[in-house]
Amino acid sequence: MKVWLWCLLFFASTGLRAQQHLPVPVIFDTDIGPDYDDVGALALLHAFADDGEAIILATMSSNAFETTVPVLSVINTYFNRPGIPLGVTKLIAAPRKECSQRWAEALIKKYPHPVGSNEAAMDAVQLYRKILSSQPDTSVTIVSVGFFTNLAALLRSPADSWSALDGQSLVLKKVKHLVSMAARIGTDGKSGYEFNVMVDAPASQIVFAQWPTPMTISGYEIGEKILTGIRLIHNDSIQNSPIKEAFQIALSSDKNTTGRNSWDETAVLVAVRGISPYFNFRKINLAIADDGKDVLVPGERFSYLTFRQTPDQIAQVIEKLMMHQPAFQRRSNER
Repeated sequence: MKVWLWCLLFFASTGLRAQQHLPVPVIFDTDIGPDYDDVGALALLHAFADDGEAIILATMSSNAFETTVPVLSVINTYFNRPGIPLGVTKLIAAPRKECSQRWAEALIKKYPHPVGSNEAAMDAVQLYRKILSSQPDTSVTIVSVGFFTNLAALLRSPADSWSALDGQSLVLKKVKHLVSMAARIGTDGKSGYEFNVMVDAPASQIVFAQWPTPMTISGYEIGEKILTGIRLIHNDSIQNSPIKEAFQIALSSDKNTTGRNSWDETAVLVAVRGISPYFNFRKINLAIADDGKDVLVPGERFSYLTFRQTPDQIAQVIEKLMMHQPAFQRRSNER
């Protein structure tokens, strides 16, 4: 009897541990192009997927510039996931922010990408509705590291062939958590401006006012202090990598010898592994002004990250994940 009871307790405990470490289903929503921390963020997500910590349900672009979908296809293909569904905003008034350092064009020219244009990708809102409708309730984590264009449109979307629920109800039913690199608390401690929020301020207003699930925010002040990319570009064991190449081109273009601010990577890190042990948080509420300004208002709707570990400690974790290589690439470099 004692042996039987011990076995029962053993299998129950191991089963519980397995449940606690199930991979996180993620939809990644990015403005990939104006900056290259998005490249690092998507590299982290693929590293997590390779290690069984995440499942990538879809990669979306909130930026309608022509390089966005092909670049997502390049990175997904490099990590042996060319079939990940791709979505892009197709709103007439959608943001169109180009890649000033031209790393995006270089990656598209050099690396394979089965999806070669934004036109070949699905409308982002339709893809959101398709993916969410097929997932278990309260299971999906959305990582937003770009504009709120897609998320606002999703909230406003009506019932359709994918789901009888409107967008707000569909999000409430299917989404567990939204983690976003967004917002900034200024030096006055009450307000600030941040790019992701400002570019499509009307969309940001909708999401910050109406999003119905828990939301964690990695503000400007967090990623600003976490610098990565230098170890990556000087790692000679990594060859023919679009991740390394994007950082090489951009850092060289910027004459940057200290590393790029890791804004977007922090959102992916927290979305998959959680806030602890890297960060603490405080509960706040933000309203978005018409010009995109973030204004601290009464309430505790959002979890806003603060530092627990030092920026350098977190940078070491992030850059190690950014240097993760797909299995075929590791084998090739070992020859």
